[in-house]
This record gives sequence, C-alpha cells and structure tokens, in this order.
Amino acid sequence: MHKHLRLALATACAAALTGGLLTFSAASATAADSVHHPVADFNGDGFGDVAYSAGGATVGGKRNAGQVVALYGSANGVTSTNRTTFSQNTTGVPGSAESDDWFGWSSAYGDFNGDGYDDLAVSAPTEDVSGDTDGGTVLVAWGSASGLSGATTIKDLAPSSHDRWGRSLAAGDFDGDGTEDLAIGNSSNVVYVVGDGISKSGSFGDQYAVKLDILSGKGTGAIMLTAGDANGDKRTDLVVDGFETDSEYGYNTNWYVPGAADGLGADGGVRELKRGVITGIADINGDGFGDIVTGQDWDPSKDGSQPSVPGSSTGGKIHILYGSATGPATTVAVTQDSGNVPGSAERGDFFGSELSLGDINGDGKADLVVGAPGENLNGVVNAGALTVLYGSESGVNTTSGYQYFAQSTAGVPGTDERDDQLGGEVKLTDVTGDGRADLTAGSYGENDYNGSVLYLPSNGTKITTTGSRSLAPSSVGVSTDAYPMFGANAAN
Repeated sequence: MHKHLRLALATACAAALTGGLLTFSAASATAADSVHHPVADFNGDGFGDVAYSAGGATVGGKRNAGQVVALYGSANGVTSTNRTTFSQNTTGVPGSAESDDWFGWSSAYGDFNGDGYDDLAVSAPTEDVSGDTDGGTVLVAWGSASGLSGATTIKDLAPSSHDRWGRSLAAGDFDGDGTEDLAIGNSSNVVYVVGDGISKSGSFGDQYAVKLDILSGKGTGAIMLTAGDANGDKRTDLVVDGFETDSEYGYNTNWYVPGAADGLGADGGVRELKRGVITGIADINGDGFGDIVTGQDWDPSKDGSQPSVPGSSTGGKIHILYGSATGPATTVAVTQDSGNVPGSAERGDFFGSELSLGDINGDGKADLVVGAPGENLNGVVNAGALTVLYGSESGVNTTSGYQYFAQSTAGVPGTDERDDQLGGEVKLTDVTGDGRADLTAGSYGENDYNGSVLYLPSNGTKITTTGSRSLAPSSVGVSTDAYPMFGANAAN
C-alpha cells in the first residue's frame, strides 16, 4: 500500500493516504547560500534544529490531521525530550485539527520577521478553507528563546485560482535585500512569493507571482521547491519541479529560476533542467557556486520513462549540475553502479528518491547523503539504506571515503524490517554546534507506518554510529493511531 510514498504522491496523486501531497528534502549548504542559511535555529541557542512531519498523525480523533515535531539541537545532538510537538489543536496555532488536512507535510524554515530566531512555515495543503475543498493553509510558527511558539496564517493570494495552497514551500533571500522570503507552491503553474518582512499580524512587505510552463491541476502545479544560490550572486535561486505542458504524457521536469533584485526571474535566465523530483543545492566542490543535485528514482536510461513507472532496472540516479556564474552548467550522473558507490543498482531501490547536502567534515565543501528507501537487504524487502558521498575540489567523490548505513549496520539502532524504508527522508544539519553537519534520517514505514527518525552524528571527519539513537513517534508526543508516518518529511 505504501511501497514508495514520495513517488506515489508525485505521480498517482491518490486521494487516500497519498492525497497528492509531497515535499522535498532539505539541502544544507555551505558558502553558496545567501540569507537562507544552512542551519535552522528556532531557539537561538547556537545549536542547529530540525523539524520533521508526522503528516498522517491522528489529532483529537481526526486521522491524517497531522503534526510537526521540532527537534532542538544540543551538545548531545537531538533527543526525544528537547523538542516541541504541535498541531492545529495547539494553543496559539490557527485553525483546528481536521481529518485529511496533512498538516506539516510541507515546511520550510527562515527568520521571516528578522528577530534573530528562525521561524517555520508549515502547510496543511488539503485543508478545506471557507468551503473551498482542498484549498490549503499556510502558517508561520514563530521562533523564540523557548523554541517555536504561536503561529500566524499566511493568506492565500489567489484562492479562486488554485487549490492546495502550500503544497510546496521554500525560503530564501530571492531579491538579495537581506530579508528572508517565502515561496509558496499550489496546484497551479504559478509560484507566489511573500517577504521583505513577514509580521506576526500576517502582513508582509512584498508579494509577487512567478508563472512557469508546468501543468496545473490537483495532482500537478509546483510539486517541489528548492532554494539555494547556484550562480554566486548572493541572491537565492529557486528550482521548481513540475510536469511539462508540451509533451504527450506531461513528463516530470525542473525549472531553474534565478534570484534578482526585483524578484525571482526578473532578470531572465529561467531555464529547464534535468528531470527528477528530489532536489538539493549546495557547494560540493568549494568554488563558491551552489551545485544543484536532483534525484531521479525512475528509469533514467529511457527517454519515455516517467515517475509513474517506478523501480527501474537502474534503481535510480542522481544528476549533479555544477554551478557557475551563469547558473547550473556541467552535469554529472551518479548511480549505485558509479565508481565504488556502495550497493548495486537494482529494480525498486529508489536510490536518489531523497537526498541532502551539508559539510560533514568541515572542509568547506558540501557532502551528499542519498536515501534508497526501497533497498532490499538480506532478503528483507524495502528495508532501506543511506549512502554518504563526500565533496572534493573535483566534485562528489564516488571512489573513496563513502559510507553506507542500514539498520543492520553495526551500531545503528533497530533491525532491517520489511517496508521500514530507511532513507525515506534525509537531512544534514549541525545539531551539535561543532560546525559539522550531522545526519538525521526518516524511516516512515517503521512499525506499520508509525515511522521513526534516526540520528547519526558527525565525529568531525565522517558520520559515525557512536552516540546514535532512534526517536519513535510515541517518544515525541505523536499518536500511533492509524499511520502517522513520523519522519516522512523534514523542513528545508
């Protein structure tokens, strides 16, 4: 039923569990980021924080109402006790928990009101709003010295023109003015941007729309948004994932929209990129330009292949588009058959269905974690695995230094079990405050889709199992009624 949640959401857009919702993996970056910094800090204590969804959580008896869990970093990493768990039934959060809202399924962090604390934009993309079925809701939960507290609704700028307001979110300084902006996707081919100061009253200093050549409709629109600086101009660029309008089947594609003083795309330069669903942006080779990494977990060897044909013989692929002063340029492809990358490309691995970037060893170059939630291990179907590839001056290193983790790896909590789908989400961010990115990873299928989040810290040079732990939904205040899928998505 849940063979591969992200892919099902991106393609089938089914109404039940999938509901046509999806998000993207966060991409922690290095020098190539502008205002959208690589580490979220909701409570301003100097330790990085992460936020994970439990979009299918039951709240107040309402199934699939959804919750968000913000895990606050510390010298000991992330734990089940140092956190905030909230829903639309939480005091100070607008709205109320309702069935099938999927609150928290998409989220993005940034200091939207400029008070020095990172805030968290969160959506409930299938919430019914004022009689508008699946109209969607976006709100901002505010950072403070005590963490996330209270929230404000970001009004839909064109409710009659689309549904699923907030189906995708991304934050960055798109115009380079020093304030963080919020990009909001929906079911149409228009991405809306609000920013230049978002206040707790819900007002903002600027708003505009970016129209793209992608399909519109309940299962389409801007499926994923990814922010980062690929051309080194200190303005955040945006990659928009959607489906083409000019092909027979509406194949998946990505559009690069560069930041500009007058807003995204104002100076031109918008262009189509490689196909793929999951995207991250960070500087892998240390040249000062963000590199765009896109995961393509269907068959990339056949031109007519698309995500509705999952689990190809290739097992998945990532494309790395190295940045330059004119944006993404040279392209390199990586599979589990590239160099000495661990494992082998097999049908249904979904290698590249999730990815994240961050500097694990502090050398100023972003490293890459790739999830393969469909990996079969020792006869266990969809156990899932993680591959860590390190950045270098020549780009991602596929011949040495790599690491491979599964729940059967010595020191990793848990065991390989059917449909655990470890790597269904991955996130690199520095949660210990040592300047090195640590790894958290979701296994949204754990224990019949209760889900879990795995923590693997950096020891300064590589990811290690020493100090690792697994966080179960019940330990962080998430109900295990039905299918909460804790760990399915992380804030970008």
